[in-house]
Amino acid sequence: MALSDGIESHRAFSDGWRGLRDFLLSSRRFQRFAAAFPLTRPIARRRAADLFDLCAGFVYSQVLAACVRLDLFAQLRGGPLPVATLAARASIPVGAMVTLLEAGASLRLLERRVDQRYGLGPLGAAMLGNPGVAAMVEHHAALYTDLADPVALLRGELDQRKLGRYWPYAGQASPSAVTREGASSYTALMSASQPMVAEMVIGAYSFAKHRCLLDVGGGDGSFLIAVGGQAPELELRLFDLPGVASIARDRFAEAGLRNRMSVIEGNFLADPLPSGADVISLIRVVHDHDDDVVMQLFARVREALPKDGVLVIGEPMSSESGPDPTSAYFGLYLHAMGSGRPRSFAALREMLKQSGFRDVRSRATRIPMIAKVAVARA
Repeated sequence: MALSDGIESHRAFSDGWRGLRDFLLSSRRFQRFAAAFPLTRPIARRRAADLFDLCAGFVYSQVLAACVRLDLFAQLRGGPLPVATLAARASIPVGAMVTLLEAGASLRLLERRVDQRYGLGPLGAAMLGNPGVAAMVEHHAALYTDLADPVALLRGELDQRKLGRYWPYAGQASPSAVTREGASSYTALMSASQPMVAEMVIGAYSFAKHRCLLDVGGGDGSFLIAVGGQAPELELRLFDLPGVASIARDRFAEAGLRNRMSVIEGNFLADPLPSGADVISLIRVVHDHDDDVVMQLFARVREALPKDGVLVIGEPMSSESGPDPTSAYFGLYLHAMGSGRPRSFAALREMLKQSGFRDVRSRATRIPMIAKVAVARA
């Protein structure tokens, strides 16, 4: 049997099996049978719960947003508080506060305790340890505005995208024109959420074996500061737009690292990258850009690296096996932002090889949903 015949046979079998599955699952008669039959009842209930979660997802996210804006998790850090106290602090009627607290408890953000008090739930407690998540929740207001009419967004019928204005460099003809004021809001968000990503990258790849690290698109320097703690002998350089670079200089000065770090102003989409580093990092940079832009960036990185120099990419990546909610999120997010797409490691590996990189490897991270790591050699 020829290879093409084998592929066609597999495709026909796969389509046929899925067609039968879809026919059964869309049948009300089969649904009633599955819910009543003891062996299929657990599956039917799980599928119903999954579908309910999809329908209720926006409500869930707004319960979380209300908890964040009212600073409920921080208020409950010291222990449970009475409903009346929380209602008075938030200037919300007691009945409405009970509605929010019960919703938070059902989502495991909060917990109902005795004597009409509420405390932290397991997910609410975890939020306190990850302040970057709260920052992400706050800025989602812009995303949800763009997603109010998802079809119009996908058709390109929205004249103004709030998320595009939040990230002013995205899709802009002259990113170098982004001012410090224009960059301050998204730089603050990146700074709040960068520790989670930096922890994943540093845990997967040691920079201590290198001499000099250039972090391209490094924002306020949060990643470099984290790497500096892991590798005290490493020379640290940051390359970013002038408006962002000035924020990084202030951050390094506040951290007492001005003498160890250098900041170079430039637009990595148009300017050559400075040479001299034996390792270059792109942290949450690649997925912000379309393929043609990424290929140009990879070419500049390879040109700046010496022979056997290393490129480290750290960012959320698509799964290569099965359903992937992370890709669903980033796919719509980046579309609303105006550029970029989530890529799998395999897709990045192919683009890196086309750019002349070799020995492209994936490094396992502790929580892949936050970030995966790809390493390539020039």
